[in-house]
Amino acid sequence: MEKEELKKDEKTQFDSENEIKDDQHVDPEKNENEDENSLKEEKKLSPEEEIINLKDKLARTFAEMENQRRRFEKEKDDAFEYGGFAFAREALNLLDNLERSKISLENDESLKNTDALKKVVEHINIINNDMISILKKNNIKPIKSIDQKLDPNLHQAMIEVENDAKEPGTIVQEIQKGFMMKDRLLRPSLVGVSKKKTDMESDNNKKHLKNKENKDEN
Repeated sequence: MEKEELKKDEKTQFDSENEIKDDQHVDPEKNENEDENSLKEEKKLSPEEEIINLKDKLARTFAEMENQRRRFEKEKDDAFEYGGFAFAREALNLLDNLERSKISLENDESLKNTDALKKVVEHINIINNDMISILKKNNIKPIKSIDQKLDPNLHQAMIEVENDAKEPGTIVQEIQKGFMMKDRLLRPSLVGVSKKKTDMESDNNKKHLKNKENKDEN
């Protein structure tokens, strides 16, 4: 019995010693983490450096706030200045329809040279002028086209018209009137521009004139 108790005591003592060793064993990864944390603590910014960083962050924040304020102001001004842009562009269709009605009536053979036609056209012109006057009061103005040089920013060339009396690229016909809303293009003018006659046409014209002269002489 005494021997068994001695063995148990020895085993207990051995286990206790192993537990002490385990407690004293150091994990390498744990050591590395502790080293990193200590390095970070060593690299902590000084109060002066922290103040500089805070000032930089504040400056960036204020700059972003100022940019946002400017964007908001611009959007607000645009909404005030050009809020009716789409409506104004749609309203131009009324002017177009008036002009088409006028041309249609003037080309009606049964109405030509009648007092009824003159009165109707007169009223159409009055309505047209009133509408243009209202548009002008709202900073919507027609674009000058006839006898102007073609400007791609304001005009859209639809056809070329042979005309030796005008410089090439000069607007000689206005198909649809264009308009500006303040400094913005509401819609471009649809126009016809001049171009020089071709050599073949010039030769034909010369031959025609020569033949005419010969006939007159005969």
